[in-house]
Amino acid sequence: MKTKLRIAIQNKGRLMNSSLKFLKSLGLDFDESCNGLIIPCKNQQVEIILARCSDIPTYVQNSIADFGIVGENLLYEQNCRLAILEKLEFGECALVIAIPKNSNFDKVTDLCGERIATSYPRSLKKYLKKNSINASIIRVKGAVEASPSLNLADAICDITQSGRTLRENGLMAIDQVLRSEAVLIGKSKDLWTELKKSL
Repeated sequence: MKTKLRIAIQNKGRLMNSSLKFLKSLGLDFDESCNGLIIPCKNQQVEIILARCSDIPTYVQNSIADFGIVGENLLYEQNCRLAILEKLEFGECALVIAIPKNSNFDKVTDLCGERIATSYPRSLKKYLKKNSINASIIRVKGAVEASPSLNLADAICDITQSGRTLRENGLMAIDQVLRSEAVLIGKSKDLWTELKKSL
């Protein structure tokens, strides 16, 4: 590659290690113990940018990075129009509606008039509209699973992989909003193909 390319990945979180492993599997040679926010590759004109997950689509959209690795759920939440160049077959999870096991709710329509806590307000709003459910959306940044026990909400909408965190907090999923996995985003499929051919 003649031009230096940038690939943005999570600086922490569930996709970071798998993203680094994926990039190494392509043949990129870099020191992942590097302390900076930009990791240079030794064998290619490529830099890996460590960024906040929610910023990665913005970096790609504004050509700060040529490619990014994010969860499909983030693209859906941000209503992002960037092209998915590849589905990467890691980071599988689901955005679900979950209720306390001891609640009186049986199905999602029982949540009409109730409060639902989430870190994914746009995704939840689309889901509620699609299912004609008039519920209040309580936006929280983290520890969504604690919301029912703190009486902040009657149900939650959150990401789950194994369901363990839900069970540990006395919750059970009653519906799925969407399924997600890690995807590669970018503006140029040809540029990605060229990079892979050079490795």
